[in-house]
Amino acid sequence: MSDSPETVSSLRRALGLLRLLAGGDPAGIRLKDLADMAGSSQPTVHRALRDLIAEGFVEQVAGGKRYRMALDFFVLAARAGQAGGLRELARPVLLRLSATLSDTIFLLVRNGYDAVCLDRIEGPFPIRSFTGDIGGKVPLGLGQGSLAILAHLPEAEREAVIRFNIPRLLDRGFLDEAGLRMALAKAREQGWVNLNTGLIQGMAGVGVPVFDAEGRAVAALSVGTLAERLGEERLPGVVGILKAEAASLGAGLNPFDIALRYPSRSLSVVADQIGAEIAASPERSGRSQP
Repeated sequence: MSDSPETVSSLRRALGLLRLLAGGDPAGIRLKDLADMAGSSQPTVHRALRDLIAEGFVEQVAGGKRYRMALDFFVLAARAGQAGGLRELARPVLLRLSATLSDTIFLLVRNGYDAVCLDRIEGPFPIRSFTGDIGGKVPLGLGQGSLAILAHLPEAEREAVIRFNIPRLLDRGFLDEAGLRMALAKAREQGWVNLNTGLIQGMAGVGVPVFDAEGRAVAALSVGTLAERLGEERLPGVVGILKAEAASLGAGLNPFDIALRYPSRSLSVVADQIGAEIAASPERSGRSQP
């Protein structure tokens, strides 16, 4: 690699573009906007983007004119930081919660307009779920973990999700938009969600958001159990335990973890591991409510 001033300048320009893309819209930034933000011409920025794409650090959004960080960048950053992924970090938390509460515990992450089950630990009670197996998804707003994430999204994002998901939620037998907004306001006020809506008869659960270092709700921990196990006497204790574990988990998050931006890709990475776990486990019966 040449150490000429021109090469150093190009390197700095590329690093500057990476910073802009990392702090921008996850959906990508247009070339014109990126050039304006960088204070450079579009041809100059385009040449730098071509180099970054060739190295796998940037990708052009399929069918569009936007650019965003590519998967290879997050993988490299995660390795450099020597930090485990969200699923790896959360696994001891889920095991501890399941053992402590004797219930099924879920780890949910946002994927666009949906919440995806990234992991779960089955409890002793044969109960049912919205998401089903690991990798299952539900519209944001359905289920306590999903509600906990949606309630704590930035207002503009939350409104966009509500507009898109209301028809989907109504199709699943959910309450109307006014009811959804009341539930979201209550979740923001108290910092957790407790549901026993009757959507799954006899089931109930609690969900709390997991915040990253910047205060963004990037995931949720959720308990699914029998309605009789979440009475007024037990509920505060369950909430306190969940919130403490969520705070601990959030403090250890790697901001470059691919699960936080590309949960579907993260699931494909761990697919073999999940399959091995399921194959090694005894046959499971029933499902739990996330």
